[in-house]
Amino acid sequence: MLSDIEIANAATLRPITEVASESLGIEADHLVPYGHFKAKVDPVYLTSLANRPLGRLILVTALSPTPPGEGKTTTSVGLTDALHGMGHRAIACLREPSMGPVFGMKGGAAGGGYSQVVPMTDINLHFTGDFAAIAAANNLLAALIDNHVHHGNELDIDVRSVTWKRVLDTNDRALREVVVGLGSPINGFPREDGFDIVVASELMAIFCLTESWADLKRRLGDIVIGYSRAGTPVTARDLGAAGAMAVLLRDAIAPNLVQTLEGAPAFVHGGPFANIAHGCSSVMATRAGLRLADYVVTEAGFGADLGAEKFVDIKCRMSGLRPDIAVVVATVRALKYHGGVALADLDTEDLGAVEAGMANLRRHLHNLREVHGIPCVVAVNRFPADTDAEVTRVVELSEACGVTAYPATHFSDGGLGAQDLGKCVLQALDEAATSEFSFTYPDELSLTEKVEAVATRIYAAGRVTWDSKARKRLARIERDGYGGLPVCIAKTQYSFSTDPTLLGAPTGHELRVREVRLSAGAGFVVVVCGDMMTMPGLPSHPAASRIDLADDGTIIGLS
Repeated sequence: MLSDIEIANAATLRPITEVASESLGIEADHLVPYGHFKAKVDPVYLTSLANRPLGRLILVTALSPTPPGEGKTTTSVGLTDALHGMGHRAIACLREPSMGPVFGMKGGAAGGGYSQVVPMTDINLHFTGDFAAIAAANNLLAALIDNHVHHGNELDIDVRSVTWKRVLDTNDRALREVVVGLGSPINGFPREDGFDIVVASELMAIFCLTESWADLKRRLGDIVIGYSRAGTPVTARDLGAAGAMAVLLRDAIAPNLVQTLEGAPAFVHGGPFANIAHGCSSVMATRAGLRLADYVVTEAGFGADLGAEKFVDIKCRMSGLRPDIAVVVATVRALKYHGGVALADLDTEDLGAVEAGMANLRRHLHNLREVHGIPCVVAVNRFPADTDAEVTRVVELSEACGVTAYPATHFSDGGLGAQDLGKCVLQALDEAATSEFSFTYPDELSLTEKVEAVATRIYAAGRVTWDSKARKRLARIERDGYGGLPVCIAKTQYSFSTDPTLLGAPTGHELRVREVRLSAGAGFVVVVCGDMMTMPGLPSHPAASRIDLADDGTIIGLS
């Protein structure tokens, strides 16, 4: 079978103006083209759609990730193509890939097989420059902080308290902890600093949660970069930085319009990780999709305990958006892995392991339906080695939970392979909801209580423990008036616990909070658990070693 990049390179793409006009009713005057096959949609035009009724929002999530991969983005694209091919006005709303994982362990993130968004190489690399704009704005603020201290420090910033880090869109463990300002006094005041990956920057979260230029500038001004020696928060507004940062992000906040291999429209905009941020594409793109299409298929990163919980408790809480249904992606391979089968043995039929691994999927379904009140459908993303007996057993076990499951072969068959899934989703949308949408916790709880609510209700943890540094930071954040914000828990994506080797559906485990970070501009408090890093490192055999440029200019090895 052809590789993802070979399939993408062989595709015949429609001009983006044609996709916009025929599929969404957007005329060329409202587009800012980036070549022939990608464009940004004018935010002023999107504002003019404010009185249009909203379409239905379909949230694609998954069980806890495993090394073989579950194909959540691929399923999102396949489902969009299925609905599009059935004659419905449908659009996908996806995140932009970070080049860190593209050149690191994960590879590309534009779907796979015959369910991809294209142009695939552009999307996986520089795309329309959104990430570069975020990095520039982030690092401008960092430079202004050090410049302010160098030129007299009128705000009396305690340089030991500065929390604002520099960023770049590359996995580079050597930059996690650095010292800046070394050398002569003209180089600034020496202090400890560090780098995060762009997708972990608070600016990425702001970018994805903002709804207008005015809202963007307000959020940028609210960023707390550190504290004065008197203990008062110092903001980007205090430094006079918000305006210049907003200028750098002005064009970036316009949603990016591309297409699937089958010509369905797709917004690909924003890209926070779900294990260290809130893991959803931009509110602007999602709301635009809901005003332009009858069905919006969007995804939340990693398993439902991370991406879907944050989609609900952060994105929905702030925007007022509500998913009408959740499609939970499962694979036979992932269930067997959670059931104790070694990676090398996943191609061997094992119904017992499928049944054992079902505990993980069952927990996610419970959380979505019972905690959040979201109706569910299971998409069984079928791999070639899956046996009929295994797939049938997944369907039976899902139905025993009261959830309909449909196998799908969109990876190899495109939208046609997801049509049964699409019909199932449409049928479920037509049925009356029997539960009410709800958050994991109410706003009025303390930050400690909010973390405990997620830990016990979503992760089934037995207790939450706090490192002393984290406890002190939390108390300071609440003392400064930020206790009403929601929490964004950063932890491993591979388990309900903070131990990535604890598979299945563990209960009674300990959630250890190592660090607490205030993201006042984004509007949440980041709670870092276990060994989670906000600057990933490269693996021993990074994907970069397989990516190359052919003599004719063709990019190869990107998949």
